Amino acid sequence: MKFLITAGPTREPIDPVRYLTNRSSGRMGYALAGAARHDGHEVLLISGPTTLDVPPGVDFIPVETAQQMYDAVRDMLRGVDVAILCAAVADYRPVACAEQKIKKHTDKLVLELERTPDILGSMRSVFGFSGKLIGFAAETQNVVEYGRDKLVRKQCDMVVANDVSQPGIGFDSRENAVVLIYPDREEYLEKDSKERIAMQIIEHATILPS
Repeated sequence: MKFLITAGPTREPIDPVRYLTNRSSGRMGYALAGAARHDGHEVLLISGPTTLDVPPGVDFIPVETAQQMYDAVRDMLRGVDVAILCAAVADYRPVACAEQKIKKHTDKLVLELERTPDILGSMRSVFGFSGKLIGFAAETQNVVEYGRDKLVRKQCDMVVANDVSQPGIGFDSRENAVVLIYPDREEYLEKDSKERIAMQIIEHATILPS
C-alpha cells in the first residue's frame, strides 16, 4: 500500500525572524512513517520543521507553512491508499508578514490573524481523495467527543485522539496514549512508546474497510 503521512508543526511567519508555531516535535508522525515502511509499505512523509531523522526508505518533502503543506498534500495524492494527517498544522497565520524585523516601539503589539487552509477538511470535498483517511485530534478536554466530531465533519475513516494536557504523553514526549475513534466504536491504546503506538495504528489502518 502507499501511505502519505504528515508530521511536525508548521511555522507561520510574523517577520523575517519570528513566527507562530506549536509544541509538536514530529515524533508521532515520524514513528508512523517508520512503522509503515517497516511493514513493507511505500511511504511519503510531508513534514514541517523538526530535528528528527527521516526514517530509512521513506520519501520526504519538507515544508514550513500550513499553505506549503496544503499544496504538497494536494499535489502528492495520486495513487495514495492511506493518508494519515498527523501534523499539528497552525489554525491561524498572520494576515501580513512584515518585510523587516518588527522593532519594540510600543508596550503592546496587535497581530491580525486569519485561518489557514484546512488540509484534513479538504481531503474529500476539495481534493477528491477516496482512500482511507485518518486524522489526529490533540485535545485538552472532551477528547472522545471532539475526536468524534472531527471524524464526522472531516469524513475520516478513523481519528486518533489524545489528551495533550496529560503529563508524559503527547507534545514533547517520547510516549503517547491514544483512543482510536471509528464511526461505530472507540478503541483505547494504553501508554507506550510512540514507536509501538505507531505500529498499532498502522496495523489498524491497513484493515480499515475500503
